Amino acid sequence: MAEKQGQGLETTIKTGLRTSQLNVDLAPLLKMNESEIEERVRGELDSNPALEPKADPDDEGSTPGGEKDEGSTPDDEGESDFDFGNNDDDDNGDDTAPNYRASNHSADDEYYGPTAVEEPTLSDYLMQQVRERDISPEQEIIAQYIVGSLDDNGFLQRSPSAIADDITFSDGRIEVEPGDVEAVLKIVRQLDPPGIAATDLRDCILLQLRRMPVTDLVEETIELVDKYFDLLGKKHYDKICASMNIDEHRLRQLIELVRSVNPKPGSGFSGGTSETVRQQITPDYEVDVDGDKLTLTLLNRIPELQISESYTRLYNEYNNTKATSRAQRDTMTDIRDKYNRASNFITLLHMRQQRLFKTMAAIVKRQHDFFVTGDESQLKPMVLKDVARDAGYDVSTISRTTQGKYVTTPWGVYPLKHFFSEGLGEVSTHTVLQALKKLVDDEDKSHPLSDDALCELLNKQGYDVKRRTVAKYRDRLGIAVARLRKTI
Repeated sequence: MAEKQGQGLETTIKTGLRTSQLNVDLAPLLKMNESEIEERVRGELDSNPALEPKADPDDEGSTPGGEKDEGSTPDDEGESDFDFGNNDDDDNGDDTAPNYRASNHSADDEYYGPTAVEEPTLSDYLMQQVRERDISPEQEIIAQYIVGSLDDNGFLQRSPSAIADDITFSDGRIEVEPGDVEAVLKIVRQLDPPGIAATDLRDCILLQLRRMPVTDLVEETIELVDKYFDLLGKKHYDKICASMNIDEHRLRQLIELVRSVNPKPGSGFSGGTSETVRQQITPDYEVDVDGDKLTLTLLNRIPELQISESYTRLYNEYNNTKATSRAQRDTMTDIRDKYNRASNFITLLHMRQQRLFKTMAAIVKRQHDFFVTGDESQLKPMVLKDVARDAGYDVSTISRTTQGKYVTTPWGVYPLKHFFSEGLGEVSTHTVLQALKKLVDDEDKSHPLSDDALCELLNKQGYDVKRRTVAKYRDRLGIAVARLRKTI
């Protein structure tokens, strides 16, 4: 009897240790988004011959691992399709509560995700124009260095002297003086898009204005930017009108022309295919809306995995055979390691799917009104511990499962962090931000509202906020202080 108790205790300890190790190994997998986990699965398939995709996965909605693995814990068992709400034992008694369902796509499902399209880079576009000019091979080399010194917005980051030194000492083909660089720079600054190779914002605006047909309005605007740019940035309109001997109506026309130019002429170009791929977003979830009913789908595009039959046979064969040599023992150890690694990886993927789904289901249930309407003001205050309590996991797990993940909805694609906010009482931060933005949008721009005035108006609308909170939220929205919002 004592021996049986000892065996039971030993089994319990081993199971507990394995579960603990699985949770440790699971943590980095939870942080991965869909693209990253696909790459990880490919890596495991390439490195472990015991692991293989199922040939004919016909159980749509199953999670990787398929059958319940020996090491699964009760927390990770169950189907991937299940409902929330509309239950007979629902405590709130709300018969209109929507159903929440989720299903995984199988490996055979056709999925239309974002694709990378090769687009010309800014450098490609500029150098194509350079080669159409009647310039020498040496000037083309200088142009390449100038174009290579532009930032993503098209601004020149280095001086002609520094560029000349680079070419002379690094290239080795030609010896270049700063004057040579300045001559080619004049050519580059004539290329499209207008404003390219400017040294700062003022220079960028002037380059574009000087490319416009000559009129009185254009010439006066050039004078405004050339001589009074600092006053314009500080919105000292009275001083500008006095200095230029114009009235406010004329100044307003000049400012409108300034606003019509592109302050970032190089920003409309991609960095090529690799840049496009790097910035591409692949959603991890999809929420469909049908009236008040929401359907949550975990977009699983990785194949369902299994341990290969050949390795299973080898594993069983060597488990029932006593090793008689060192080589045989090494072979047995290698087979067991690969078999156990494959088994654990299948279990980890299953656990990951369950945690990802339950986490998102908790978010969708709490933010039901937003997902139905797409109205930002319907977002409720929600923090990690709220979702952790609903999903049945700890806060660290929720933090990992929401990190870098996105959901596609009828209203757009959102990062999961979008749905979290501390809130003020029963009102979410998103609601207050939206109310603040509306006040600023609707204000009289000739007399913009101060932070004190905004605070007073928000309090009248029922939002209990302080002036410091208003200033913080205004900065978060990218809204300038009242003085800089003033127009004439």
